[in-house]
Amino acid sequence: MTPVLACVVAAYSALAHSRHRVAAAAGLLLAAVLAGAAGADIVPSLPSWLGPYVVLLSAGALAVFVRFWQRNRERLDALRRDRDEGARRAVQAERDRIAGELHDVVTHNVSVMVIQAGAARKVMDAHPEQSKQALVAIEASGRAAMAELRNVMGLLAASEELPGGLEPQPGIGRLDGLIERVRAAGLQVEARVEAGLQPLPPGVDLAVYRVVQEALTNTMKHAAGAAATVTVARAGDFLEVEVGDTGGGPAAGPGTGQGRGLIGLRERLALYGGTLETTSGPDGYRLRARIPWTAA
Repeated sequence: MTPVLACVVAAYSALAHSRHRVAAAAGLLLAAVLAGAAGADIVPSLPSWLGPYVVLLSAGALAVFVRFWQRNRERLDALRRDRDEGARRAVQAERDRIAGELHDVVTHNVSVMVIQAGAARKVMDAHPEQSKQALVAIEASGRAAMAELRNVMGLLAASEELPGGLEPQPGIGRLDGLIERVRAAGLQVEARVEAGLQPLPPGVDLAVYRVVQEALTNTMKHAAGAAATVTVARAGDFLEVEVGDTGGGPAAGPGTGQGRGLIGLRERLALYGGTLETTSGPDGYRLRARIPWTAA
C-alpha cells in the first residue's frame, strides 16, 4: 500500500504544482501503464489490472480540480483588487476635479469681494454713494459665488435632490458678467470676444471661462492698478484665449494659493489637447491658452 500512496502523492503534486501540466499528465499516464504492468495485485480492493489507472488518474483529476479552483480564486482576487484600485483612482480624480472647481470659484469671488470691501471702507465717510456702489457689487459677487458653488456641490448630490435643479455651467456666454464684476472691483478691462464661437462643448466652454477668470483674478491680486485685456478668438485650427495686464503691485487680498489655479488650468486644458503659456516681464503679465478647434 505504501508504494501506491507514494505514487498518489507524486501524481497529485505533479499536476497541482508543476508548470508543465501536459508533460505531467503524460508522465502520469505512463506511470499508470507501468504500474499496471508491474503488479496487478498492488491494490487488493481492485484485483483487476485497472486498479493503478483508477487510483493515479483519480489523484490527477483531483489535482487538476484543485489547481483550477486556486487559479480561478487568484484571478478573482486580482480582478477584485483591480476593481478596487480603479474605483479608488476614479474617486481621487473626482476629488481633484471638484477641488479645482472649488478653488476657481472661491478664489476669484473672494478676491473680488475683498477688494470691493476695501474700496468701500476707504470711501465710506467721504463718498457714501461710492461705498454703496461697492456694497452692491459685493452683493452681486456673492450671489454669483453662491450660484457657482451650488453647481459644484450639485456634483456631490443628485440634481433632483436640489430644488430647481442646477444652473448651466458658466461659459463664453457669461464672460460679460464676469468682466463687469471685475470692473466693479476697480480693474480696467478691455475685452474682445469673437462672434460665432458658440455653441461649444460644455467642457471646452467652461475651460475658456475658467482661463479668463483665473487670469483676471491673478491680475487683481498681483497687479493692483493695472489695466487688463481679454481676447477670445479663433486662430487657425485653434481656439485662443489671451489675457494680459500692464503690470502693477500686489493688492491686499487673500493668499495666492501656491499656483494651484494655473496647475488646474493646465490639467483642464490638457483634457482637450490644449496648452497654457504664461510670460512675465516689465510690460506686465500675459496668459495664453490654446485649444485645438477639433476639440471644440
